[in-house]
Amino acid sequence: MSCPTPALADVLEEPASDTSQLFQQVAFNHLLGLRRELAEGGVSRLALDLRDELTNNFGNAHGGVLMTMLDGAMTSAALSHSGFQRAAMTIDMSTQFHKPGRGRLVAHGRATRAGQSICFCEAQVEDESGDVVAKAVGTFKFMRLNNRVPS
Repeated sequence: MSCPTPALADVLEEPASDTSQLFQQVAFNHLLGLRRELAEGGVSRLALDLRDELTNNFGNAHGGVLMTMLDGAMTSAALSHSGFQRAAMTIDMSTQFHKPGRGRLVAHGRATRAGQSICFCEAQVEDESGDVVAKAVGTFKFMRLNNRVPS
């Protein structure tokens, strides 16, 4: 299944557009099986059922998978904070790993402060027992999408 994604050249400062479906358009999210369960009012929740192909040599969630979940949760929180009127691009992200991730993982994101062009967010991934697996803070640049179809 092909999922169209806007090229960077197609992200411009133009009139607002609906960005509520951007998460679904990221092919990598589909590849991982990452699902967005909530994104509203500057908070978000993503879920992933860990599979063998998403683990490291120790059978735990690969760090890249956890970082993708954290980034997606923060981006979703930023998008919902803007009322889905702007896109958000990651400028900076700092991650801390607390314990191995196994089973069903849930990422919770929150926009902590936003201005006209920058949004600060935080997120954490929890395992099935509610223990924190990883945390992150990030800075995101708000962008507007133009109406051109990506080539």
